[in-house]
Amino acid sequence: VQLQASGGGLVQPGGSLRLSCEAFGPTLDKLAIGWFRQAPGKEREGVSFDSGNGKTYYKDSVKGRFTISRDNAKNTMYLQMNDLKSEDTAVYYCAASTTLGWDELALKITGIYSAWGQGTQVTVSS
Repeated sequence: VQLQASGGGLVQPGGSLRLSCEAFGPTLDKLAIGWFRQAPGKEREGVSFDSGNGKTYYKDSVKGRFTISRDNAKNTMYLQMNDLKSEDTAVYYCAASTTLGWDELALKITGIYSAWGQGTQVTVSS
């Protein structure tokens, strides 16, 4: 599977962005998906995950502000980000795994994902 991410940009604190990630290859309903981010000088971290069997998970600092979703008809996954903060500034990556049903701990491990998008920059600044 190949992933194409888009939707990043510059936004003021408190603003919103929606990231998109289109999958080419296996249909999205057969994939576990995740969004990760990497800020300068920091390790890549998991932000939000969808196990593919109806369960979603979020990093504590984004709960209530970010929402992961998928549109299987468009083969596209999304990350809706509201009330953005300066600490959300990072390059965001989408990822997909052909194995469904990972638990929350496993979904945070980058090694389970077989496909990655190219990254899209999100900058939150006034």
